[in-house]
Amino acid sequence: MSRISQPVRVLIAATVGLTLALPAIAPAATKPTVATGTTTRLTPTTVRLWGTVDPNGATTTYLFQYGTTNLYGTSTPITLTGNATQKIKVQVDIGGLAPATTYHYRLVARNAGGVANGADRTLKTKPQPLALSLIAKPNPVRFGRPTVLAGALTGTGNAGRQIQLQASPFPHAAGFVNVGNPQVGNAQGAFAFALLSVAVNTQFRVVLPSKPQVASPIVGVGVSPRVSTRVSARTVFTGARVRFSGTVRPARKGARVVIQRKRGKRWRYVAATKARKGGQLFSRYAKRIRIRRGGSYRVLVQSADGNYVDSVGRTVKIRRR
Repeated sequence: MSRISQPVRVLIAATVGLTLALPAIAPAATKPTVATGTTTRLTPTTVRLWGTVDPNGATTTYLFQYGTTNLYGTSTPITLTGNATQKIKVQVDIGGLAPATTYHYRLVARNAGGVANGADRTLKTKPQPLALSLIAKPNPVRFGRPTVLAGALTGTGNAGRQIQLQASPFPHAAGFVNVGNPQVGNAQGAFAFALLSVAVNTQFRVVLPSKPQVASPIVGVGVSPRVSTRVSARTVFTGARVRFSGTVRPARKGARVVIQRKRGKRWRYVAATKARKGGQLFSRYAKRIRIRRGGSYRVLVQSADGNYVDSVGRTVKIRRR
């Protein structure tokens, strides 16, 4: 057996010691394993996306990409999964989607080992249910004057649909009946019905002729009688009497007519009378009052039967000498 020289023994011992002193080399990180999952909680504008991520022992982040094509264009915030060594279920809720629209989506994860893309999948948001809105302007409307009922049909497939106006005049016992012919909404679903006049307080709504279950909320349009006001004098001595007179259209025989004076921001009672017969289409009223204070005066015609709403005439100024 050959002998090893002393210098060689020293070199071997030093080499072994150096080898034992070196740290172990960590294996390279493996990129995550991902799988794009299904969807839940699908609505016309929102959805929950699911998937699984296996970090393969390295700290990993993930996000979902989505858009109307497989180029995506939008992504969810980056989320940390940790460094597990097994599959983790992940989810995210997204909103602001368009109804009845197909979207592409996929799950993407990243760690020190690289980026992993899940498979491309698609979803289709639910259609937006059709809904009708309606407003009247002006409301209330003066007797014999025009008003416009306008609104919009919203939801999926709202453009160019037929809209039918319906009315139920006071006392609303006969239910709703069609008013005129249907109109066709524009590309945004907007529509408007112009009425030359409304005879009495009336409830209105609009419906889809092809889908009677789709109806707008009921809009009540009040009709206020037209009240004319005349005074026998505008400048008087304190305590003098001034005659208020005029007409009410349509005829409102027996309606309570109140003369009011403005005090601050409120109108206060001064005197009252009743409308009497004037003609087939109108009533008359007249009342003398003693003027103790100057100021703004008006005539209020009150409604008690529900056919009309309360109505006021013009404001007149009376001054004391």
